[in-house]
Amino acid sequence: MPECLTGPAAEPLTLAEAKAFLRIDHDAEDSLLAALITAARQAIESASGRILMTQTWRVTRDAWPLSGLILAPLAPVRAVLAARVFSGTAFATLPLDLFTLRRDRAPALIGFDPVRAPRPTRTLGGIELDLTLGYGATPAEVPADLIQAVRLHTAHLYENRDAATGAGRLPEPVEALLRPYRLVRL
Repeated sequence: MPECLTGPAAEPLTLAEAKAFLRIDHDAEDSLLAALITAARQAIESASGRILMTQTWRVTRDAWPLSGLILAPLAPVRAVLAARVFSGTAFATLPLDLFTLRRDRAPALIGFDPVRAPRPTRTLGGIELDLTLGYGATPAEVPADLIQAVRLHTAHLYENRDAATGAGRLPEPVEALLRPYRLVRL
């Protein structure tokens, strides 16, 4: 399971943009709306497998694949920041030149040299890869339809905050915006 180490520095939708979209002209619910923007972004990221704003994530594996290729569980991958393998009683850092990144596809492929990659001495979670994920640090780098999905889901959460039904489901217009971005594994 991927683990977020460092969240985004900003959201893809500003508070002012959300308030304008919802036609809110007061500041009384700014903290609520900011929390809903974050929740909407996280829901969009979870449903699509795409990280919108630049973040640092850790992917943990039990063993190296025999193929020498790791399919990134999330997209887009911008860089491999660090790699560690459990050896003896602690994690040892691996040289980054052991890895190659093919970012031109989704999911991205992380290649490694299976001859040079040491086997972990721990059977569960013995390999850690720290990755930079996301389209970029600014909303301008995020595809417009994904920002629209965040906008629509924020509005849905705001307008239905008292509703107990449909929890965990995205509204159909949001689903439609996400369909082209879903990572499909065969």
